[in-house]
Amino acid sequence: MTEQAKVPAIRFAGFTDPWEQRKLGELYEKNDERNTFGLGAERTLSIATMTFNSEGNGADASSLPNYKVIRVGDVAFEGHSNKSFAYGRFVVNAVADGIMSPRFSCLRPKNSYPVRFWKYYIHSEQVMRDILVRATKSGTMMNELVIDDLFKQSIAVPQEAEQQAIGYFFSHLDTLITLHQRKYDKLVVFKKSMLEKMFPKDGESVPEIRFAGFTDPWEQRKLGDVAPLQRGFDLPVNQMTPGPYPVVMSNGIGGWHSKYMVKGPGVVTGRSGTIGSLHYIEQNFWPHNTSLWVTSFNGNEPRFIYWLYASIGLERFGSGSGVPTLNRNDVHDLRVGFPCDVAEQRRIGTFFSRLDSLITLHQRKLELLQNIKKSLLDKMFV
Repeated sequence: MTEQAKVPAIRFAGFTDPWEQRKLGELYEKNDERNTFGLGAERTLSIATMTFNSEGNGADASSLPNYKVIRVGDVAFEGHSNKSFAYGRFVVNAVADGIMSPRFSCLRPKNSYPVRFWKYYIHSEQVMRDILVRATKSGTMMNELVIDDLFKQSIAVPQEAEQQAIGYFFSHLDTLITLHQRKYDKLVVFKKSMLEKMFPKDGESVPEIRFAGFTDPWEQRKLGDVAPLQRGFDLPVNQMTPGPYPVVMSNGIGGWHSKYMVKGPGVVTGRSGTIGSLHYIEQNFWPHNTSLWVTSFNGNEPRFIYWLYASIGLERFGSGSGVPTLNRNDVHDLRVGFPCDVAEQRRIGTFFSRLDSLITLHQRKLELLQNIKKSLLDKMFV
């Protein structure tokens, strides 16, 4: 490997030395330490996620003394192949000392090292793929690590100060990603809760939560009388000519056409395949025959109708073997709570639309951070 190949594409200022080639056998030794001092099942670490399983993994208590002890900094090999890891992957214990199933191979560093760096580095498919090609063999259920072959392989290693800087950076980036993931998850749960509480439960005339100033009871109406559905229109792909109008299929906009069949705004739901997938379309559009669309809002607020349908859970009405199908007649007779005051409809529609926008914003931030991390993992490692 050339000197140039030992230098990552992106580095922190102040680090200029090439990364040094080291044999993995110089860095690690096989770990066979057994659980002879009685760590309980609650200290069992899941190798896939490197998290504790408080209930263990189902193993009998009598087998726990034979479990391997995996200490902070130790590396377990998880041999299942997937799209991201062709030959398995190494997972560093950065949590706390625990135990693991003896069927997994485990390595222990010969000297203390920056665990936060190696957590990302030795886990990297880019870094480890060629090494694992030469150091694994196919097993019955997963790839098996051949440790003697592994220890003959070389890996580029930066100075410890650079390891510390890289590990610190990715740890903080992961913390930021986790923060946005939690915000996103909380908003999704909050939205689900509000859909349950801002629409009346079966047999009730008012919702649990309501905007101030609205006190009139909601009417019970058949959904087909409020906002009836109709099957979309056939449009073969080879007849779709480029244009400004969205063609809305069961799972969303599937193309753009030069003609439209329905004037917007409109509410569309999946009819075949993606049952209950709802779409609010501002402009004129073509509802595909894999969808159902609201033919008339009957003077009601379109965005409220969208969220009314969202609160119902249309996926439960799917039927048929194979590809599920939603029959509009199955939902038209459904009686729903309905506010006659369009102002209340508008407040509810606006509230949920803004909440959805906030969820989308956090989702995009989360995806951006995840993409940044993926790119930097490629560029900051050799």
